[in-house]
Amino acid sequence: MADLTELALRNRALATRQHARTRRQQLRGMALMALARLPLPPIRGDGRTILLIRPDHLGDVLLTTPAIRALAAALPEARLVALVGPWSAGVISAYPEIDLTLTLPFPGFARHPARPSAQPYLLAWRWASHLRRLQADSAIVFRPDHWWGAMLAFLARIPRRIGFALPEVAPFLTDAIPFRANHAVERGLALIRALGVTVENPPALTFPIRDEDREFVRQQLAEAGLPPTAPRVIIHPGTGTRIKQWPPAHWALVADHLARRWGAPILFTGSDHEIPLVRSITDQMAAPAIVLAGETTVGQLAALYEGARVVLGPDSGPLHLATAVGAPTVHLYGPADPAEFGPWGDPTRHIVLTTAIACRPCRILDWPDADPAEHPCVRDIAPDAVLEAAIRAADEN
Repeated sequence: MADLTELALRNRALATRQHARTRRQQLRGMALMALARLPLPPIRGDGRTILLIRPDHLGDVLLTTPAIRALAAALPEARLVALVGPWSAGVISAYPEIDLTLTLPFPGFARHPARPSAQPYLLAWRWASHLRRLQADSAIVFRPDHWWGAMLAFLARIPRRIGFALPEVAPFLTDAIPFRANHAVERGLALIRALGVTVENPPALTFPIRDEDREFVRQQLAEAGLPPTAPRVIIHPGTGTRIKQWPPAHWALVADHLARRWGAPILFTGSDHEIPLVRSITDQMAAPAIVLAGETTVGQLAALYEGARVVLGPDSGPLHLATAVGAPTVHLYGPADPAEFGPWGDPTRHIVLTTAIACRPCRILDWPDADPAEHPCVRDIAPDAVLEAAIRAADEN
């Protein structure tokens, strides 16, 4: 394999090609421009309803919530309606600021291969008629490049439509906000400022935890044989794509060291489909481990993280959830830029680790046909660095 300098140059060139607009995307952009010129008269709103559109999964939805909470505090009479994917309903509906949660299987976010068809446009047309019944005065499209959500708000004839001034999004908006590559939380705050909301101090990232979820965790840990006084050290090794994963042998090494240091088994969390990954780690460990992958809801996972001495993992939604409930965390970042999507909180409490490879961050979260060895931005993070960061995060907080 080429050395890291040559590999980085190669990956940069590939990333540039990946980010370039294809002929199909250019044609789609022209069609969207034409659609946005349709003379659709706005509906009459009810004077209080604001539609919040966020198609993404756990992490991105969580990073939207400081803006939502600031919006609710500034406009207490507003009725906030969240439109999210079914995969995020349990997250956003936990917040008391949300008055109604609607779920929609947003095209391109279901984590299975998309097929070119007219179905996304037909879905938008059908859902637009449903959304008109809300009589919303405003819609906020929180994902910067989400032209489909902007188109949906336009077809629903919502009078005021706020989003970012990106080429395929802006034609459908009444308020197109200049896009900046700053943190996702700050982007959300920029959007609500378009409604006249003043935000002097950005809100903290939090997540409401129910007492019944805390009780579930207490019973679960008792059944697993973990004493209430034992330090709760948690590893969430899974993430959305294989390029962002860290080698199982590295996790096993770190887990064994931390188990010996604190005299307690390591807890592993994850989804159902991440159980084989977790087992591949625990099979290489000498220390005891407790596998809780596939056994918790989002609320229960939050309650589990709440009492943790430290939570470790690659860039993922559950690590943002751990940050939101106040646990010290260690995040391994590769293709995503932590300046945009890193933990929202005290950097001494939420530690980010990366490598120095020059093609990072490429902002391409998966290379499905590539050999993972060609994209070592996460894999080459040293186990000693992760171990040191975990100890520092836990002991200093």
